[in-house]
Amino acid sequence: MDESTARAASWRVLTNHGNVLLFIASEPTARARDIAERVGITERAAQRIVADLIADGYLKRTKIGRRNRYEVNRRGHLRHPLFEGFEIGPLIDTINSDDGSRPDSVKPT
Repeated sequence: MDESTARAASWRVLTNHGNVLLFIASEPTARARDIAERVGITERAAQRIVADLIADGYLKRTKIGRRNRYEVNRRGHLRHPLFEGFEIGPLIDTINSDDGSRPDSVKPT
């Protein structure tokens, strides 16, 4: 592996918390096992992150039989000081759009 490949593999743009939140937004009935597999973390880490997101108001959990269904609080704000005025809803829409571009409703005029 050359230096640029090694450097590129050593960091990610989004944190595991962000990745879990984005995955749950697209799969609201995902199990901890599903979340862990898709995000690339342990099942226990997925459970901890989901608990963090619930405690901080980003997710709401509803029990349906033995399964959980999650609802994302789209009005929750990004936590970094540079972006704290931005809600997570438009980020979710952008990431989950078919082509990865911004949906028409949020394109600049």
